[in-house]
Amino acid sequence: MLVEGFPLWFFETNCWVVAPGEDGPCVVIDAPPDADAIAARLAQHRLEPVGLLVTHGHLDHVGGIGRLVESYPMPVYVHHLDRRHVLDPSAQARMMVRDPMVFPVPPDVRDLSDGDVLELADLRLRALHTPGHTPGSTCFVLDDASPIEGDLLFSGDHLFAGSVGRTDLPGGSWTDLMRSMREKVMTLPPETRVAPGHGPATTIGRELATNPFLAEARYA
Repeated sequence: MLVEGFPLWFFETNCWVVAPGEDGPCVVIDAPPDADAIAARLAQHRLEPVGLLVTHGHLDHVGGIGRLVESYPMPVYVHHLDRRHVLDPSAQARMMVRDPMVFPVPPDVRDLSDGDVLELADLRLRALHTPGHTPGSTCFVLDDASPIEGDLLFSGDHLFAGSVGRTDLPGGSWTDLMRSMREKVMTLPPETRVAPGHGPATTIGRELATNPFLAEARYA
């Protein structure tokens, strides 16, 4: 199995490519505004993406979607509460980075809900709605990613190694983030590997033992 993350754009946002192997179908998780770099990585591994999953609607995670699907037509999956950001990333560019960049709009955007299971590229990904960083923030569990190492959680900007997502942007809520963490993420097996939207990978067990924000979530 291929699971590869690479940081892109100003904020070094991780784009994740997941495939059963090289030279075949794959899934892309988040697309920062550097579609050429994503396409180059796909070509390097001879992969054809069949679906793009969005962890949340911030520009650094969705700004490359429109251009990427021009080269690789595929459906885009996002929680309905963050759908508007995928459909109008240019508005975010004007607000967040004060740049009049124009982004093409993907033609096939499909709504996700908590618990939805996507079977794409011979992979099984389960959506966990984890509001807090944004109202539609969603983590994805790759079930049975490895019988030895356990499942894999793509956590977006909900959980990082040693930290959690910020909640001071529009739509953010610390109360919601702590509830999502306690009810949806901290209940996962400790051996679950975590592939975040920024920074290095970690595990649920490591974060439960060392992340001060998860200690706070227990009592929030």
